[in-house]
Amino acid sequence: MKITMNVDCTPEEARAFLGLPDVQPLQATVMDELGERLRAGLAATDPESLMKTWFPVGVQNAEQIGKLFWGQLQVATRDDRTTEEGRGG
Repeated sequence: MKITMNVDCTPEEARAFLGLPDVQPLQATVMDELGERLRAGLAATDPESLMKTWFPVGVQNAEQIGKLFWGQLQVATRDDRTTEEGRGG
């Protein structure tokens, strides 16, 4: 024998019927805390903070960063030319 029963109720009604606890207040509190943490994390993504995080203390000046990148570019192109000349380029 097979019996099928359809119950039309909301999740809150089903939770109460089965005797499960109402976790909505806890969920609201957790979501508020998560929102606060996300907002605090976004404050750390301003460009100045990112530069301080990504580069050592001595390289935070924009001119120094430009020199650093330019120097690396020159070294890379010099190495490419040396490699090509060595191959008979």
